Amino acid sequence: MRKEKDFLGEILIDDGALFGIHSQRAKENFPLTEAFSIQWYKALGLLKYAVYKCYESFSDSVQKKFSDNNPIELLKPEIIIAMQDASLEISEGKHYDQFIVPGLSGAAGTSINMNINEIITNRALEILGKMPGDYSLIDPVEHANVFQSTNDVIPTALRIASMTLLNDLEHGINDMRAEVESLEAKYRDVLRPAYTQMQEAVPSSWGIFFSSFNDAFSRDWWRVSKVFERIKVVNIGGGATGTSMAVPRYFVMNIINELRAATSLPLARGENLNDATSNLDVWVEAHAILKSLAVNLEKFASDLRLMASDIHGTKILKIPERQVGSSIMPGKVNPVISEFVISVSHQIYANDSLISQLAGQGQMDLNAYIPLMGHRFLQSLDYLISALKSLKENMLSGLEIDEKLSHDILMKSPVIATALIPLIGYNKAAEISKYMRGNNLNIYEANEKLKLIDKKDLEKLLKPGNLLKQGYSLNDLI
Repeated sequence: MRKEKDFLGEILIDDGALFGIHSQRAKENFPLTEAFSIQWYKALGLLKYAVYKCYESFSDSVQKKFSDNNPIELLKPEIIIAMQDASLEISEGKHYDQFIVPGLSGAAGTSINMNINEIITNRALEILGKMPGDYSLIDPVEHANVFQSTNDVIPTALRIASMTLLNDLEHGINDMRAEVESLEAKYRDVLRPAYTQMQEAVPSSWGIFFSSFNDAFSRDWWRVSKVFERIKVVNIGGGATGTSMAVPRYFVMNIINELRAATSLPLARGENLNDATSNLDVWVEAHAILKSLAVNLEKFASDLRLMASDIHGTKILKIPERQVGSSIMPGKVNPVISEFVISVSHQIYANDSLISQLAGQGQMDLNAYIPLMGHRFLQSLDYLISALKSLKENMLSGLEIDEKLSHDILMKSPVIATALIPLIGYNKAAEISKYMRGNNLNIYEANEKLKLIDKKDLEKLLKPGNLLKQGYSLNDLI
């Protein structure tokens, strides 16, 4: 065991641990088990790497300008290089087991930042052939946290992590939408009754059904693509409150270039760093877009579940059977994918409410609740990406529609009489509809009895191409 100390006292740490006293205190103060986001962890590694690269160029600039009369003491090059190597390892997800701060913590992310600083410090010491805890050579605050504050590091890394996941979310939306579009094309002219208020309403088609969701998810893709613009502005270099106190101007102006190079993301330095530090309304706006996607996913999954259910009666639409549904009811199979997607959507709604409320809880120049806000934002992204993947692979790709049964059911549904109104009027259409219902006949059989319309005209009118026209022209009646 090694002994580490801060101004509050001393704590014993395992000799080989890469975390230190700050992380251990956080673990004890926040006794939770929900893990910190791996994406946020990796983003912190990338951010720290960019910081140390910027420090390296700053050091070269100082030495070039002042030679041996430097006005400040510079870190040794081998220390900077070792910290760069350690931070790159973090960006690859290494040493994640040494990150012991849970997903929910206090202090605006200080514990998160210090856990990363301690891992970088102790791993850099190992790289230089030293033992973890030898802070006389490399210190978690003096060195690993050079020119940084928790208040500009944590939100900047959150934006990097979010943008990385947003790329995956965009791809997920488009992959799922492509599957919906293929269903739209496959069943374009397959007739079905449309439903309003859970009742059969008018003739429609499965192509129209899928097209409505294709368009909805296209809007979701467009909205999600705009989130990048909302969250690309970072406050790194702003220090504690955006005033850049104790931070070299060189660093303030140049860190953004190093960060763009490290992340390959279109990041921008905030024009008002105090605003970028203290006001988190951008996360409220961005998450509202995620909530819109969740709403469309819930509606889609719910509609598919309903139409494939036993309650719906004759199953025109069949969804893949993915799991045994009961431990006591033999042969039962449940719509688990729909239930998964719906559950995800409701978690997103809960996250949206939480993020909105906590964004308003910021006081003065800082919002102390960014750890939980960020945790839930990244959770929403993870959940949505998973829901899209499962919906596409486990439901849509195996979805089947009985085309003949769907057509026959519509022809026997009284709502098909709505298509006759332009030729015979509402009252006569109501008459044939009632006759169909009372005698359990299809439209052709009922018309054969009532003789309300010529058989050839009826057959022409009920062809998919005519039924699915956007309205009718007078020429259609000739």
